[in-house]
Amino acid sequence: MSHPKAPSINVLGQPLQSCSTDPMTGFFRTGCCDTSDADAGSHTVCAVMTAEFLAFSKYVGNDLSTPRPEYGFVGLKEGDQWCLCAGRFLQAHEDHAAPKVNLAATHMKALDIVPLQILEEHALDHEKGDE
Repeated sequence: MSHPKAPSINVLGQPLQSCSTDPMTGFFRTGCCDTSDADAGSHTVCAVMTAEFLAFSKYVGNDLSTPRPEYGFVGLKEGDQWCLCAGRFLQAHEDHAAPKVNLAATHMKALDIVPLQILEEHALDHEKGDE
C-alpha cells in the first residue's frame, strides 16, 4: 500500500524549504521535512540543534548525538538542522529544552501536533527582540 506524500507546504503556507542535506534529513531522506501517513512520528519540525536539546533528547531515550554508522547516521551536533518528530519537539518545549525552529522548512503537518504560536516562540529569527 502506498502512502502519498502530503503537499510540500510549510507552516507559513508557503512552499516547503529544504531543512538539511548535510546531514541528510527527513522521513524520506530528501533534505526536506516532508511527511506521509507512513511517517508515524511526524518528522515535520525543522529543528536547529542546541547542546541543551541534544542532552535532553538523549536523556529521554533518543540519542541524536552519537553516530550510528550501521544506520547511515553521522550523529548531530549543535547548529545542525534536522527534521524532528513534532511530538518530541512539543515535549522539549514543555520541559524548557526546545531547539530553535526553521519555520520555512517546517511542514504544515507539524501544526496537527504543535500550535503555530509555540513554533514561532522558538523561530530562528525570534531573537531579534521587539525593536
